[in-house]
Amino acid sequence: MIDVPRRCAARTAPARPSADGRPELRHRVVHGHRRAFRMAGEGPALVLVHGIGDSSATWAGLIPALARTHTVIAPDLLGHGASDKPRADYSVAAYANGLRDLLSALGVESATLVGHSLGGGVAMQFAYQFPERTERLILVSAGGVGREVNPALRLASLPGAHLALSALRLPGARLQVGLVVRLMRLLDTDLGQDAPELLQLVDALPDATSRNAFIRTLRAVVDWRGQVVTMLDRCYLTAGMPTMLLWGDRDSVVPVRHAYGAHEAMPGSRLEIFEGAGHFPFHSDPDRFRALVEEFTRTTAPADWSRDHWRALLRAGRRTVTTGLPDGTAQDLREASERSGT
Repeated sequence: MIDVPRRCAARTAPARPSADGRPELRHRVVHGHRRAFRMAGEGPALVLVHGIGDSSATWAGLIPALARTHTVIAPDLLGHGASDKPRADYSVAAYANGLRDLLSALGVESATLVGHSLGGGVAMQFAYQFPERTERLILVSAGGVGREVNPALRLASLPGAHLALSALRLPGARLQVGLVVRLMRLLDTDLGQDAPELLQLVDALPDATSRNAFIRTLRAVVDWRGQVVTMLDRCYLTAGMPTMLLWGDRDSVVPVRHAYGAHEAMPGSRLEIFEGAGHFPFHSDPDRFRALVEEFTRTTAPADWSRDHWRALLRAGRRTVTTGLPDGTAQDLREASERSGT
């Protein structure tokens, strides 16, 4: 790879740690809405984007180590965690815009983006909308590269989901669900791998406002047939951008075959599979995850974006991908074009 001078990243004083050593939540008002984020360290900017129903707390165990070599920013997306939850646009494109504006307010001009699940879709959309501000992409069990998704999420997109989520918080219901989860784990099912952490996401929706924001976000990307937004048709635009895919081979939410399809569709991408891990490989093996992120950012040069390069990619168009996709045919790309989130 051609050595390209590193673009300047924001330098900031480390965040004050809380009693357990994790960076405290900070807040910044953008467009009248309070946005929560964690920020620590110095060096090139590394932005950690969580998945649906989650928050920056999911990265808390990794932030101190990553902050030794990076300025780490982990936001709570609007509608999540400690950020405001207005009746607003929760589309992937809107999240990318909000992330750009938060980073601008923090003085961060460009960054490596690490996106998990929905956050992976947001990271890809950010790179598509703002390639000049994207240095690298690290996609972790990312949404937006295939139609398939866990049936529970498809059901949660249907009418009445608000009542079902409320019912799951009842003591009697949680006891029954807990028994089912333990059985799935005893049977060593893939869903059993992820069920405890998925239930924690339900616990993170304590009130009607949180649940409404969750459902609005979910319905922007999932319907009863599966994922409705994809970046698969524009993955060829990542040519020249260092991209790494990290996936658990027992992911019950976004199947690992999506990783192979995305890897083939993204020229020059790198694929790392976590054996035995589910949808949260950075929880299953945090040491390997951290080592891969640090090694990837250290050994690759930031993308050198130019208008001429972008224009050339658009004019050349995408190549046909016929293997590695969920259904293994070019039909997937035709369907992807119909589901594009522009």
